[in-house]
Amino acid sequence: MVYRLAYAQLRSRRDADDIFQEVFLRYHRAAPSFAGEEHRKAWLLRVTANCAKSLAASPWRRRTVPLEDVYAYTDPEESGLDAALAQLPPQYRSVIHLCYFEGCSTKETAQILGRRSSTVRAQLTRARQMLAQLLKEEL
Repeated sequence: MVYRLAYAQLRSRRDADDIFQEVFLRYHRAAPSFAGEEHRKAWLLRVTANCAKSLAASPWRRRTVPLEDVYAYTDPEESGLDAALAQLPPQYRSVIHLCYFEGCSTKETAQILGRRSSTVRAQLTRARQMLAQLLKEEL
């Protein structure tokens, strides 16, 4: 879950590995107590989103050229969807990932990303429209 969100936001396996490690180091150092598994999941996703956002905004990352990290899909539909998702801006990728791949509600997604629920709903609508257009062009 943590790795998938980091990869969805950064589109780099190496950066996702770094974020994964950082999130669990913070988890180990902070040793937070949680009310339940949903609270633990929300905490991990929130820390992942924050770490990915920090890494993406870092001056070092802005001066580097990313290498292509490509996962091989056996299903052409999955490959096409992944290519379309890669073309979305990061704020739309993270919203799509949390809602569809992690099963978070719009309210949970808003809390994880530090946005309002109305913003998340609007971004979901725009992201769906963009994905539909990208997938339509692909055919």
